[in-house]
Amino acid sequence: MTARGKNGLTPEATFDLRWRRGKRDLVGPVSRLYGLQGGTEAFLERLHALLARHWRARPEDLRDLDLERDLHPDWFLSEDMVGYVFYVDRFAGTLRDLPERIGYLRELGVTYAHLMPLLLPRPGESDGGYAVKDYRRIDPRLGDMDDFRAATTALRAAGISPCIDMVLNHTAKEHEWAQKARSGDPFYQAFYRMFDDDAVPKAYEETLLEVFPDQAPGNFTWYQDMGKRVWTTFNEYQWDLNWENPEVFLAVLDNILFLAGQGVEVFRLDAVAFMWKRIGTTCQNLPEVHDILQALTQATRIAAPGVIHKAEAIVGPADLVPYLGVETHQGRESQLAYHNNLMVQFWSALAARDTRLMTHVLREHFPESFRRACFAPYIRCHDDIGWAITDEDAAHVPDITAPGHRAFLADFYAGRFPGSFARGADFQVNEETGDRRTNGSFASLAGLEAAMEAGDADAVDLAVGRILLGHALIASYGGVPLLYMGDELGLANDMSYLSDPVLADDGRWMQRPRMDWDKAADAARTDAPHGHIWRGTRHLLAVRKATPQLASDIPTRVIDAGDAGVFAYQRLGDDRVVTCLCNFTERRAWADVPVPEGARDLLTEAAPVVEDGRVRLEPYAAIWLRA
Repeated sequence: MTARGKNGLTPEATFDLRWRRGKRDLVGPVSRLYGLQGGTEAFLERLHALLARHWRARPEDLRDLDLERDLHPDWFLSEDMVGYVFYVDRFAGTLRDLPERIGYLRELGVTYAHLMPLLLPRPGESDGGYAVKDYRRIDPRLGDMDDFRAATTALRAAGISPCIDMVLNHTAKEHEWAQKARSGDPFYQAFYRMFDDDAVPKAYEETLLEVFPDQAPGNFTWYQDMGKRVWTTFNEYQWDLNWENPEVFLAVLDNILFLAGQGVEVFRLDAVAFMWKRIGTTCQNLPEVHDILQALTQATRIAAPGVIHKAEAIVGPADLVPYLGVETHQGRESQLAYHNNLMVQFWSALAARDTRLMTHVLREHFPESFRRACFAPYIRCHDDIGWAITDEDAAHVPDITAPGHRAFLADFYAGRFPGSFARGADFQVNEETGDRRTNGSFASLAGLEAAMEAGDADAVDLAVGRILLGHALIASYGGVPLLYMGDELGLANDMSYLSDPVLADDGRWMQRPRMDWDKAADAARTDAPHGHIWRGTRHLLAVRKATPQLASDIPTRVIDAGDAGVFAYQRLGDDRVVTCLCNFTERRAWADVPVPEGARDLLTEAAPVVEDGRVRLEPYAAIWLRA
């Protein structure tokens, strides 16, 4: 007799229902991607077999999670969701040590934990772990797959959804597929983009951009032993996969579902913008990318409905919105995507003490809400900041130009601009365009490092205010806020990476300090800056969780505040509106916004100070007004 699940259906019947539901959203993208290569139905038959195999192997506790999330598919849109991002070794030591730190995450209010790259990387340089040698093995310095499974189980038991990185655009050149390709196997050579001469690569290069112009110029690498050029967008040791080959889709999905079976609930899909190539374009954000993401998302939803995907697309506003699903992809593509534009505009407004560009960009380029999807807003991450300011957007603000503003921001956050409070550094300077990206931790870019070194108590207070302003923004703007490890304690730049020959050539390691557990231990009671930051951050997150109008399915409307130093937006709840105000200056500001009768600031529980119909904000203050 076949056992029945909690829903009263046999596992086979449950899978069949999910296949019939999901197939409707697979046919379109699959036919557009692979319909001419053997037929859509033949591909779907192979896909069905792959999904069924992983469903049969799925552990019982994860099947229970699947059922729960089938009944509540918008679980990740809850105001309760708070993300925390960390490298396992820098946060806990090893995967076996990680469960001991779960109490810290729970106290902070975390419900989503992104474990930075931990799959087996290539030896030596690995782009911070994004050059994966084996998707089914854990970096032995962190543990093994049994340790990983135990860690995800412990996180899930604590109400925390584990997230890991899944690199989609490329593998390490040491990956088994690449090694077989290098040995001459034609099946695996078709997994990558290889060329016998430079004619086609030169045609592509005419419109391609360089990701790392300093350390890895160009987009192709010649391998003498093969007599072929390989497409290598990022580094010569990272070989771009050929997503035009349906075998690549099936092989990558096979790995995703294997890892889902180990307890992963969220996959951060790395470098998705680059997956499809077409001569005459930049080979970024092409329509086929969105078909791939819809197909991966819907296929995963059949075999592992408890899992969602987050697109890592660090692109301009016009290209970013489609990653959360528009037109035919609406409600069917990635459930999450990084809001890098919010991050860039935060730092822009902070340096300029002017939110007009921020207001224009966020109001004009982004919808107020998405269907079953949302952004993941953040202020800092492990990566650099690219100053994505376009000519079109800059034209809407008097007295600035895009090149001039980009140069100003790079100078300001490198500490070169007169009066700058920041301690950052240039990254990947492009001598031809003059563009420079920026490295630095949240606290150092916000002025805390310089203020503490100077012993300037007033400057320290202002820096703490900037940090809490950033956390207030991402906690209330809409989406799943992501805190990068140590930002809740104000950890500064870590220059020790320069003494490690493996890390020294990558300046991004300066914003990847190790967790300071001594500071964490006394953060709840100390009057030192890290205590104020930690308690302030925890309070912001607690208020978020108690405010249904801050859930991610509630629309966000950007409004004018009547003061260039204030950024204002409303969360349009069905019952009540929450009006959020952020003062991006070190002066007192006044916001000319509607104030409902009896309104209170949710963060202080006090009535706002209103004079002549305008709300008063102290330096770097955030106010959340609700009737």
